[in-house]
Amino acid sequence: MAAHAASEGTPQMIVRRLFVRLTLFYALVTGLVFGAVTLNPALVDFLPIGGAQTLLSGPVSDPLSSVRIDATRVANLGSSILWLFIAVSGALLTTIPVTWTYIASRARKEYDQALVETMIVLPIAVTSIVVMVHNSLALAFSLAGIVGGVRFRNTLKSSGDAIYILLAIAIGLAAGIGALEIALVMTVMFNYAFTTLWVADYGALIGGHRYMRAHDAESVAAEDHEKDPAKASDPHEQSGEGR
Repeated sequence: MAAHAASEGTPQMIVRRLFVRLTLFYALVTGLVFGAVTLNPALVDFLPIGGAQTLLSGPVSDPLSSVRIDATRVANLGSSILWLFIAVSGALLTTIPVTWTYIASRARKEYDQALVETMIVLPIAVTSIVVMVHNSLALAFSLAGIVGGVRFRNTLKSSGDAIYILLAIAIGLAAGIGALEIALVMTVMFNYAFTTLWVADYGALIGGHRYMRAHDAESVAAEDHEKDPAKASDPHEQSGEGR
């Protein structure tokens, strides 16, 4: 039983569970959206999608022109709130799988719970901000001045964490301009590509750093021994079994 419990925490098992979890999540969300649109076809006009086509086929003569959000059915307060609610909810649902990838891929000493919470909240804020400033250059400059006056003192524990912040901002931008399909494709490719790279052990070197966290005590002790043999302790003592 002990050996079986330890095997469930191996990196290979973590990757498999993550892969299955991501697949089930995307399938479930796709099914729910498809079912909701089937039951109420009018919801199609309130989905924050279609912006990618506008960006790809739009004119480039005026680089300062605003991005057009294809929300033609938004004509009153109720419909605008519905569109915003769907956009923010879509950004949130798109971000959640990214947090799963981060949680599974970070070593304990590099893991930052505040970063996970930031990744969830940041797209919500960015989506709302983009909706406010997308059609006003004056508001955009005002926002830049306000943000410039805020000082962020939190330092990322790992340089690789910056990509997660960038991804969260991109999700919010995509949802804010009504191009949630960009965020969906981006995050799906990111999650599966990261998981595939781990399974393939791409770019591995002996003694090199790996992102996926080793949950079992023996693997943790092996990592500590590799870095500093003098300070490495018995894995049973680290897990509390030796007490």
